Amino acid sequence: MTNVIRNFITSNLGFDLVGIAPAERMEREADLFEEWIRRGHYGSMEWIARNNHKRRDIHEILPSARSVIVVARNYFTPHQHSSNPDHAKISRYAWGRDYHNILPKKLKQLHRFLQTLQPNAESRWYVDTGPILEKQWAVRAGLGWMGKHTNIINRKMGSWLFLGVLVSSLELEYDSPIGDFCGSCTRCLDACPTNAFPQPYLLDATRCISYVTIEQLPKEEIPVEYGQQMENWVFGCDICQEVCPWNRFQSPTTEPDFHPRPGVLELTLRQVQEMSDEEFEERFQGSPVRRAKAEGFRRNGRAASEDE
Repeated sequence: MTNVIRNFITSNLGFDLVGIAPAERMEREADLFEEWIRRGHYGSMEWIARNNHKRRDIHEILPSARSVIVVARNYFTPHQHSSNPDHAKISRYAWGRDYHNILPKKLKQLHRFLQTLQPNAESRWYVDTGPILEKQWAVRAGLGWMGKHTNIINRKMGSWLFLGVLVSSLELEYDSPIGDFCGSCTRCLDACPTNAFPQPYLLDATRCISYVTIEQLPKEEIPVEYGQQMENWVFGCDICQEVCPWNRFQSPTTEPDFHPRPGVLELTLRQVQEMSDEEFEERFQGSPVRRAKAEGFRRNGRAASEDE
């Protein structure tokens, strides 16, 4: 049954990677997460600090859980940002359609497929929407390892990956975790312009360009010292992934919705600052960029302009 499920996930649902881990408690991972919270590295993302008991014990989410299926979808496209110093930069993951509108539907299809194999099969699925340590489950399921930049790295595909998790009551065949292949490399840590990594494998979100341009409330101005280090990023940041040597194995995604929407790579900082609410809503309908809201997007453009 396990091989039938794996084949359905890759052939029918189009996921690039799939791994399966036993539904066991996460003691060490939950301890590290709680320490990250105690340090205040989560900033104003209050929802992250809640329900850690569910992150520690997957049975708090699904009492009948026996397996955790982790899937990954490559979102890399060969397009590049403009080298023009006046152009704004948007994180690669937000160039196309919001993956939150794509992956959950596929996981729902997987749930229905599991019920064709076993009608009483129970499932819960998540894509950044619940108290699930998705990256840690990806490690346990053998999809890759947690890089020093805290993203999952796969030896064959690099790190441009969206993750999804489905918790299942089915008992399946499990994969084994792989080793950490970062070695002595510190390129991601050295390249971060805001020193957002106090140490390898630890991200202080409050110092991360992605955090201040996406999660920070639109009415809160970005400190001047950040603006001077933003390198034209107005939504998210890809620097730590762009310099990762493992991304030499990156390959173009087969998902058309992840390719850049028209104009997303040609925006200038001035256009971002002067964009009306109406234009923002029209241009970024169905895009992750809408998370910043028009007011926050204009603020990001002003802050990034301080770097000129």
